[in-house]
Amino acid sequence: MTMRVCIAGATGWVGKPLCLAVSQAPDLSLVGAVSRSAAGKSLKEILGGAAPDLRISRSVAEALQIPTDVLVEYTHASAVKVHVLTAISKGVNVVIGTSGLTSQDLAEINLAAMQNRVGVIAAGNFSITALLLQRFACQAARYLSQWEIIDFASDGKEDAPSGTARELAFRLSEIGKPEITIPVEETVGERDSRGTNLDGSQVHSIRLPGYVISIEAIFGGTDERLSIRHDAGNGTAPYIQGTLLAIRKVQAYTGLVRGLDRILD
Repeated sequence: MTMRVCIAGATGWVGKPLCLAVSQAPDLSLVGAVSRSAAGKSLKEILGGAAPDLRISRSVAEALQIPTDVLVEYTHASAVKVHVLTAISKGVNVVIGTSGLTSQDLAEINLAAMQNRVGVIAAGNFSITALLLQRFACQAARYLSQWEIIDFASDGKEDAPSGTARELAFRLSEIGKPEITIPVEETVGERDSRGTNLDGSQVHSIRLPGYVISIEAIFGGTDERLSIRHDAGNGTAPYIQGTLLAIRKVQAYTGLVRGLDRILD
């Protein structure tokens, strides 16, 4: 039996190739597509001959009128929470690829998912190298007591810190909080120059042309320094395989699973 999938953000950067990948997978069936800008049009008209002749919906609520097993969320930070809670209320499992959710948002989503007995997988980044950075950084945090995070993205990215940075800070907080020689509140000069505190880690967000998504965890010790960095290219291939994996596994969980690596082991 194939798994029925709806993709919100179907005409976006990741959404387009993801629609094609889902429609071509033998164990998955693309039953819904959401895009406000292309609502009412055929997905085939937007993506070309390989795409299914599926009418694009204006909203998640409209798309989920068709029986659906999994909603994949790749839209915008301003809409993601509403879309996810809408799906959960209808008993639909969710895979979240959109950034912008806070820890409080994720706690609310987890509660709703538990109450409705559905699974939600949220990953700040679905690429394997981003996952490895997270793992290596958590390992380093067990031995090095001071670190900060630098979050790079394009000048067009509205939300900050990125989902990748938020997830890394959260996972590092599970190891512990870094030591700070001079507390941020005792900074002489502009306190904001020390970045924002996210789950105990200082995070600095840079938004400039030339970047897609990059994340760097920098650890400092006496007379030594360790940098662990992930850089994304312009293609979407690294995100597609991770998202497909999450789609196939989300029904096995109840409540929120935060981080792709949680479903790999």
